Amino acid sequence: MTQVLTRPLLEIRNLNVDYGLGDDAVHAVRDVNLTIHRGEVVGLAGESGSGKSTLAYGVTRLLPPPGVVSGGAVTYHPPTGDPFDVLNLSPAELRKFRWAETSIVFQGAMNSLNPVHKVSTQLMDVIKAHEPGMSKRARLDRAKELLKLVGIAEDRLESYPHQLSGGMRQRVMIGMALALEPHLVIMDEPTTALDVVMQRQILGQLVELRERLGFSVLFITHDLSLLVEFSDRIAIMYGGRIVEEAPSADIYRDPKHPYSEGLLRSFPALRGARRELTGIPGSPPDLRGMPSGCAFHPRCPKRFEPCDTRIPILGKPDDHVGPPRSVACWLHPVTAG
Repeated sequence: MTQVLTRPLLEIRNLNVDYGLGDDAVHAVRDVNLTIHRGEVVGLAGESGSGKSTLAYGVTRLLPPPGVVSGGAVTYHPPTGDPFDVLNLSPAELRKFRWAETSIVFQGAMNSLNPVHKVSTQLMDVIKAHEPGMSKRARLDRAKELLKLVGIAEDRLESYPHQLSGGMRQRVMIGMALALEPHLVIMDEPTTALDVVMQRQILGQLVELRERLGFSVLFITHDLSLLVEFSDRIAIMYGGRIVEEAPSADIYRDPKHPYSEGLLRSFPALRGARRELTGIPGSPPDLRGMPSGCAFHPRCPKRFEPCDTRIPILGKPDDHVGPPRSVACWLHPVTAG
């Protein structure tokens, strides 16, 4: 998938997220910089515990206690009017911003629907909360449109969640996220609990919806193979930091960071010569006691002298020519920024 970058929609700058306060705080997200452009699909990949979901919840200010954004800015560029920092919004402004400007499909979305309410009630409640002046009939018509949008017959509005398959429940959640036509949809591992066939069906539908409606997507998953097919750009997180960012085709053909290479070698290719799956030895770092230097160096097969003492900065490789990409690895000297 190729994408001509337009003006920014959301700019994350030097974002830090901690769990707890003081000396005992766990630094879950560290100095993250990421830009999402209008109409763009950005993939965010990494193992469990790398900080992907924490980043999403920090950006949308949905962090559960004791999570706290300890630094940085999240600048949103509306279609009209001046940009503003999401982290500075009042509670009332934040309620207007969520769902209308940006929405989120949570991890475990299949179980996010209320089991004691019909699908119609839950879809209409979302609309009513933001459009209180809309008539009940208009809200019902909009709920029917949303189901049709995600490929579900309108008679399913009268169903309870337990009467729907896992894939249908997932589609309802995606329809709910699109109810107010937001400009950015954040999807936190929305297909993890589904089988491979259903994953592909839902991803295909997301591509179609994105092309039809023009919203941007931040798609979070540990499965890099999904992102290679679906995303315009991919950012790789490890130990709370972004360690590589590049167009998806470049990540697939030529990963610069050894961690990105390990993730790619962890899933089988559908075409080409057979090869052994190697994976990544060891375990992700404990955020309460990060290793010195590059966080990946204890697991890295290519580590050398500076890796265990100095943290590499994220920047453009000095020898890189082509679409913008950045990497944080001592194997590739970089220009900061």
